[in-house]
Amino acid sequence: MRESYPGTCPACGDEIQIVHHHLEIPHFPDLLIVAITCDACGYRHTDTIILGERDPVRWMVRVEEPGDLTTRVVRSTTGTIKIPELGLAVEPGAACEGFVTNIEGILSRFERAVETIITDPESDDERTAALRMRETLAAARDVAFPFTVILEDPAGNSALISEKAEKMLLDQGEV
Repeated sequence: MRESYPGTCPACGDEIQIVHHHLEIPHFPDLLIVAITCDACGYRHTDTIILGERDPVRWMVRVEEPGDLTTRVVRSTTGTIKIPELGLAVEPGAACEGFVTNIEGILSRFERAVETIITDPESDDERTAALRMRETLAAARDVAFPFTVILEDPAGNSALISEKAEKMLLDQGEV
């Protein structure tokens, strides 16, 4: 169900439309996607809100073939995504937003972060490391080697959606 409400742009104060889109995903709590776009100043914001809370959970999937890159990733604002073989993680923070993507989209997010470092490195060593990581991410996108995606969420509102994904309930202190 999609609804639209009038609002005020937080950046410039112009009138905007705030769009709420309610999604139902099988085996997962309902989602509310909120999108704000201001035509006047270009401000954009989206957020994915999980409507409910569950037991702490860890999801894992082994990426071994190109089709595995299409595994759906639903990350709530409390979810942490890790790819141990690459030494990469996305952890929740103060400005954390939930999102829905796939594993290829997660790799793209990491690639954008690496490109930012390459463009404005703090040191030559940092630039060299970022260039190596860019090559490693390109190989991961081609599934040149197997890797594991782990999604942990103390609120239980994140998921990896695939027949290959494994779900484990965790004790409160494990996540």
